Amino acid sequence: MQRFLKLTGLLLFLNMHLPAQIMEPVKWEFGLNANSEITLKAVIDPGWHLYDMDLPEGGPISTSFSFGTLKGAELVGKVTSNSRFVSKYDRQFDMDLRWYEKSVVFVQKIKVTDPVNFRITGEVEFMVCDDTQCLPPVSEEFEFTSENLPKELQSVIQGKGTSAGNPVSGTGKDEPAKENQAGSVPEQVITLEVNDSTVSDVADTIATESVDLWKPVIDELKAYGENTTQDHWWKILITGFIGGFIALLTPCVWPMIPMTVSFFLKRSKKNRKKAVSDAFTYGASIIVIYLILGLLITIIFGASALNELSTSAIFNLIFFALLVVFAISFFGAFELTLPASWTTKLDQKADSTSGLLSIFFMAFTLALVSFSCTGPIIGTLLVEAASQGSLMGPAIGMFGFALALSIPFALFAVFPSWLESMPKSGGWLNSVKVVLGFLELALALKFLSVADLAYGWGILDREVFLVLWIIIFVLLGVYLLGKLKFAHDSDLKYVSVPRLFMAIISLSFAVYMIPGLWGAPLKAISAFSPPLYTQDFSLYDGEVSPKFYDYEEGMEEAKKRGKPVMIDFTGYGCVNCREMEAAVWSDARVKNIIDNDYILISLYVDDKEKLPEVIQIEEYGKTRKLKTIGDKWSYLQRSKFGANAQPFYVLLDNQGNPVGPSYVYDKNVDRYIQFLKKGIEEYKK
Repeated sequence: MQRFLKLTGLLLFLNMHLPAQIMEPVKWEFGLNANSEITLKAVIDPGWHLYDMDLPEGGPISTSFSFGTLKGAELVGKVTSNSRFVSKYDRQFDMDLRWYEKSVVFVQKIKVTDPVNFRITGEVEFMVCDDTQCLPPVSEEFEFTSENLPKELQSVIQGKGTSAGNPVSGTGKDEPAKENQAGSVPEQVITLEVNDSTVSDVADTIATESVDLWKPVIDELKAYGENTTQDHWWKILITGFIGGFIALLTPCVWPMIPMTVSFFLKRSKKNRKKAVSDAFTYGASIIVIYLILGLLITIIFGASALNELSTSAIFNLIFFALLVVFAISFFGAFELTLPASWTTKLDQKADSTSGLLSIFFMAFTLALVSFSCTGPIIGTLLVEAASQGSLMGPAIGMFGFALALSIPFALFAVFPSWLESMPKSGGWLNSVKVVLGFLELALALKFLSVADLAYGWGILDREVFLVLWIIIFVLLGVYLLGKLKFAHDSDLKYVSVPRLFMAIISLSFAVYMIPGLWGAPLKAISAFSPPLYTQDFSLYDGEVSPKFYDYEEGMEEAKKRGKPVMIDFTGYGCVNCREMEAAVWSDARVKNIIDNDYILISLYVDDKEKLPEVIQIEEYGKTRKLKTIGDKWSYLQRSKFGANAQPFYVLLDNQGNPVGPSYVYDKNVDRYIQFLKKGIEEYKK
C-alpha cells in the first residue's frame, strides 16, 4: 500500500477546510427486483474506473459489500457481477488488477421470509481512480424496507397473495409469480438517488469530524507526562565528537597541530604558563567558532526549515554531488582549497592584532584552511542534527565536533614533549584521506536515497543501495591491504597491523550486508539504507507494515473496529525512524501488539506529493502555505501535539484524544512495550 501512495502519487486527500473539493465520479443506484435480487449499480464517470471485488492483498482497495440489519430475509450466496471488467497487470503493485469502466451491476440474491417486517441495511466500500489520481476509499449506505418490495410482495402485505418461490412466514403456502406475456418476471428497480443537499451534508459532516480530529491536545498529552529519554542528545554529541576526531586525522588538520603549538610556545618562551593559557584559549576559540557556526545556520534557516531542507530533493542532490566531488578529490584526482587570499588576510590580521583577538583569528584561519577536509563532515553533522527539529541539535553536534578538534592543541601545549613522539606527516595521512573518500562516497548514497524516497523516483531501491555499499566496502578492504593504489599513495612495503584489522572490518562489513539482498533486516545500517518495502524481493516477513498513511482514513477505520490508534510521525529521510523500526518494531512482542491491538497510521512529514490545492493556515501570527502531503502532516504534528521532531509516536482514542504519553527516539524495547500496553489500558477505561 505504501508503494502505491509513494511511487504513483495517486491518492488525493479530503481536506477539512475545502469540502467543495469532494468529487463523486461514481453514482450508485440500489434496487430490488421480483427475482429476489438486490441490484447495486455503479454509474462511473468517463475516464474513471472502479476496482473489482476480492483483489489480492497488497493491492488497491477492493469493492466490498457488508450487510448490517437483516430482518425478514436471508442472504443467498455472495455478491456477484456479470458485468465486463478490464484486467491489466500493474507494475507498481506487481499483480493483475481488475476494474470496471462506465458502469457495473452487482447482484446479491436474497430469500424473503417475512415481507411485513422486511428490512435490510448495508454498505458498499469502494475506491475509484483515473489515470493520474485516486480518491480515498469511501462508503455508500443503502436500505430496503417492505415499501421497497416489488408489487408481488407488496400484495402479500395487503393479504392478496405471496411471491413466487419465496416462503412467507404466516401464509402457510407458496404461490407462483405472475408472468407477463413474454413469460418473464416483471422487474421493478427502486432507485435511491443521492441529491445535492445530501452531498453538502456529507461534506459538512466530514469537515466537522476533521476539525474535531485536528483539535489540539497538547495539554492533555502533557498531563500524561513524557515517556521519553534524552539519549539522542548524547548520541548527537558523541557523533559530533567522532566527526571531530576523524577531521583531526586528515591532512588538512593534523600537520597544523605541531605548527600551531610550536608557535604559541615560541611566542611565550619566557612564560610557559602564558603559552599554555594561550593554547587553551586557542582551543576554546575553535569551540566557539564552530558553535557559533552551528547556531547561526540553525537560527537563519530555523530548526524546522533545516529539517525540511534536509529532505528537499534539490538539497540532497546538491549534497550528494558535493560528497562525490569531495570523495574524488580525496582519491587524488584534484585538490580542493579555498582562495589563498582569504587565509592570507586572516594571517595578517592575526599578526597585526594581539591578545585574545589574535588567537581568535588564528583559530578562524584553522577553520578555513581545514575546510576541504572538515566541510563534508560538518555538513553531514548539521543535517543529521537538524533532523531533531530543535535548535539544540546542531549546537550540541558542533560542540562535540569542536571539542574533539581542540583537545590536541591544548594537550600538546601543556605537554610539549609529546610533540616529538607525534607521527610525522606522510603517506599514512594520504591513506586516511583515501579511506575518508570511500566513506564519503558511501554516505553520498544516503543523501541520494532520501531524495529518491521523498519524491518516489524509485531509482535507488534497497537492493541497489546495498549492492553499491558492498562494492564500496570491498574496494576499501582491498585498498587497505595494498592491492589498490591511487596517484598520491606511497609504496606499501608491508601491511601494518592497524591496516590489517581495518581491512578485516571493512570486508566483514561487506559480507554482513550480503544477506540483505534477500531481505535480511541489517539493523546495523537500517538508519542509512532505504526501507525494506522498497526491495523487490524479500524473504523477511517480520516487518511491521502500516495499513494507513492518511490520518482521517485511519481514524475512521479504528472507530469501526473499536481499536486505539498509534500515530507514527516519520519521514523518508529520518535516520532515527529507520533505527526504531529495525531495533524496536522488529521485536516479535512489539510487532504482535501493534498488528493486533492498534490501528497503525504512518504519516510522512517529508512526503513531497502535491496536495490537490494549496492550504493557507495561520501559525504563530504568520500565514503559511501547505503545499504537500508532508506539509499537512507536519502541521498536524505541530498544531495538535506541539512537536515537530521525528520519530514521534502518540496513542489516541477514536475521538483523537491521547490515551498515554508520547514517545520519541528510545530503542529500549521493554519501555516501548510498556508504552503500548499503557495506551491499551487507558483506551479500555
